Order: sequence, then C-alpha cells, then structure tokens
Amino acid sequence: MRFRGNLILQLVTGIALFHAGVLSLPLHSTAQKLTNISFKIEDSDKADEDQAAATMREMRKQELRELNETISLSKEKREEIQRSIRALERDGESLSGELIRTGERIKKLENQLEATEARLSRHRKNEQSVRVSLNERKGVLAEVLSALQRIGHRPPPAMVVRPQDALGAVRSAILLNSIMPEVRIEAEALASDLTELSRLRGKIEAERNRIRSGAAQMAEERHRVELLLAKKRAARQERFVALEAEKARAKELADKATSLKELLANLEREVESSRRAAEAARLADIERQNQIASGDPFADPSRLKPAVAFSETLGLLPEPVSGTLLQDFGVADGFGKITTGQSIATRPNAQVTSPTDGWVVYAGAFRSYGQMVIVNAGGGHHVLLSGLGNVMVELGQFILAGEPIAEMGETRLASANNLNFSLDQPVLYVEFRKDGTAIDPNPWWSRAENEKVRG
Repeated sequence: MRFRGNLILQLVTGIALFHAGVLSLPLHSTAQKLTNISFKIEDSDKADEDQAAATMREMRKQELRELNETISLSKEKREEIQRSIRALERDGESLSGELIRTGERIKKLENQLEATEARLSRHRKNEQSVRVSLNERKGVLAEVLSALQRIGHRPPPAMVVRPQDALGAVRSAILLNSIMPEVRIEAEALASDLTELSRLRGKIEAERNRIRSGAAQMAEERHRVELLLAKKRAARQERFVALEAEKARAKELADKATSLKELLANLEREVESSRRAAEAARLADIERQNQIASGDPFADPSRLKPAVAFSETLGLLPEPVSGTLLQDFGVADGFGKITTGQSIATRPNAQVTSPTDGWVVYAGAFRSYGQMVIVNAGGGHHVLLSGLGNVMVELGQFILAGEPIAEMGETRLASANNLNFSLDQPVLYVEFRKDGTAIDPNPWWSRAENEKVRG
C-alpha cells in the first residue's frame, strides 16, 4: 500500500512539475529530483506517524504513572491502616492480656467463693448439730431448772434454830450433793453449746460477708470483661472495614494497571512473594523455637496465631472452668455408651475460658445442648465446649488460651451431656478431637489445674 501511494504521489508531482517547466530538464536529472522529492514527502509522513506513536506511548506511560501513583497511595493508606491495626493489636496486647488477667482473677474469685461456700455449709451443719443437741436435752434441763426453783422457794432449814429440823436439813444437803454435779455438768454443757452456737453464727456471718464481697468483685470483673470485649470487637470491626474498603480499591486499580504491564513484572512479583513467604516461615519457626525454649509458649498476648503446635502443649493447657469433675473421658455414661469427653459441674454463671489458642469455627446453639463453641487449634485438633449459657466470641475470631469466651447458665440443661446425675448446677462438657476422632483431654491439662478441678 505504501508503494502504490508513493507511485501516485510521484505521478501527481510529475504533472505539477511538467506545468512548472521542470520536465524540460534532462530525463535523468528530472528522475533524480522526483526521487528526492518523493523521499522527502515519505520521510515527512513517517515522522508524523512516529510523532503520533510517541505521543500515544507517552500518554500510556503517563496513565501508567498515574495509576501506579494512585496504587502507591492506596498501598500507603493500607499500610497506615495495617499499622493502626498492629497498634490496635499492641493495644490489643493490653486488651487480650487484660482479658486473660481478668479471667484469671475471676477464676480465683470463683475458687475462693466455692471454698467459702463449703466452709459456710460446714458451719451451718455444726450449728444444726448444736441445735439438735440442745433440743434433745431440753427435757432434762427443764427438770433440773424446776428442781432448782423448788429448792430456791423452799431452802433447807437452819439446824441451830430448830433442832427437830436437823434431819430435814441433812436430807436436803444429801439431795443437793446428789443433784448438783449433774446440774453442774449439764450447765457447763449448755454453756459450751451456747458459746459454740454464738461462735458459729459469727463465722457464718463472716463467710456471708466474704461471699457478698467476692460476688461484688466478680460482678466488677465480669463488667470489665464485657467492656474489654466490646472495645476489642468495635475497634477491630472499624479498622477491618476500612482495610477491606482499601483492599477493594487497590484491587480495582491493580486490575486496571495489570493490562499495561509486561509479563516480567508478574513473574517478579511471584518470585518476591515466594521469597517473602519463605522468609516469614523461617522467622516464625525461629520465634516458635524461642518461645518453647523460654518455657512459656503463651507469653505473648499479641499473637495472632497459636504460640506452639497443639501437639506440643501436653501438660500446659489451663482448665476452661473452675468446678468438679463429674464424668471423665472413657468411662461408662450410664446409658450403655462410653464417654468421649469430660463433664464438669460449675457454679451458676461461671466464667469459661479457652483452653488453647485457636480460631473459633463454631459459636452458637446446637440442638438442645445449649450454646456451643468449637475452637480449631491447628494440626487437625479441635476443642468442643458445650452446655454454655452466654457465648462472648464470634465465628472466625482468633482467641488465646485463658481468654474468656463464655459464661455458664443458671442451671444444668435437661439433656446436656446425657448425665445421669440428679443435680441442678450447670455442667460444662469438654471434648478434644483429632482429625474428627475424640481423644483423651487429660494429658493436655496443666497438672495443677487438673488436680484442682478433680477436687
């Protein structure tokens, strides 16, 4: 097409030159001039095309620069938000740390209240025994007091006044000598019982005051937990909503910019991403080894992943609740089956904490078993807790060992855990699973905690 265009251009130029008298020149000179003119015009046309292409390239480069600048700004914004989230997590470190410390205080208060109530129960039993003893001796004491009253109304006669009454005086003395030891013994027993009754009533009142004080402190700690959880949820929600919006905006810009980039850039990103992932895995492994070496794998409350592998936490996990073990793993349940978990009787509204680091994969009601939480501890391990009253965590949330996750109800659910016990107190059911199969949780519990729960 360019050859035909040049030929036509030469013919038009030749006609114009003929009229201008140029063709009166020798033939070879005219041909040379025509060739030169056509080359000049062709060069001019090529220059115009190159200029247009250069302009287009510059426009695309400018567009790409603007897109990259916008993406860079969006990336900075995302990094700023991520920094604020990390700051929140550092603040969350204090939040999570405070949650765990508050949970420990509540568990300690619950243990103290349980011990106080046990002492109060013993004091009341002793008080009842003293009352029964007094009631049983009521008739004897009445007779003794009646005899003393009669003697008081009719004292023995004085022998110096009426010698004939000497025999009566002697008889009265003999009677008094015979009954006074019994009266003295009964009076001393009565005084001892009354003193013990007074002492027991004082102890009962003191224990009641301790219970009232402990209940008030526990109410304060529970309120603190509620505020901490509300603050943590609200702050995380606000930050992550902003981050998701920025991520969506960045993705839109990145998708638009990708069509203007070469394949090499994509390959470089893949290589860089792989390098960073490998480096992150290496650093995480070093951090895990350091935590294990320090002897306290749960020391960092700002962690966003399990401190150590669940299989390496044998003998380290805290019990989720204070209470009394009713049924252990692997025993007959009274219904012809073998238990696949543990059942723990608790106080009404007792606090339940997570026994392990992990992600909440289920949080809500399940059939007639009340509220239930399932924690994915990693490595195919799951921890199930059911029979709960009020659940305080959300699906997908990462939780720490010792962090409050729920409260028990007021009474035991009718069908919870299929327990064959005639009691009304709440019962927590705990089950560990590995790849879907129930396993014995006992090896994982901290020894001190395990002994405490077994009572």
